[in-house]
Amino acid sequence: MSFLDKKVSTKRAIDILEKNGTQVDEGDAVIILDFLYLIAKNSNMLEVDQNSPTLKRNRTSGKIL
Repeated sequence: MSFLDKKVSTKRAIDILEKNGTQVDEGDAVIILDFLYLIAKNSNMLEVDQNSPTLKRNRTSGKIL
């Protein structure tokens, strides 16, 4: 997976993880960063509209048989 606009380097990710007690090598850091960029990309697509009805209001009041 390739993200063209990565702003966190692999070395920076390794440093941050080590600071928090997690030791990873460069290959693991690449996988972690790709995962986080994928999550961030998908979360941008799932913007929640404050005016949209909630799931509870969309449910029917009767039982489904």
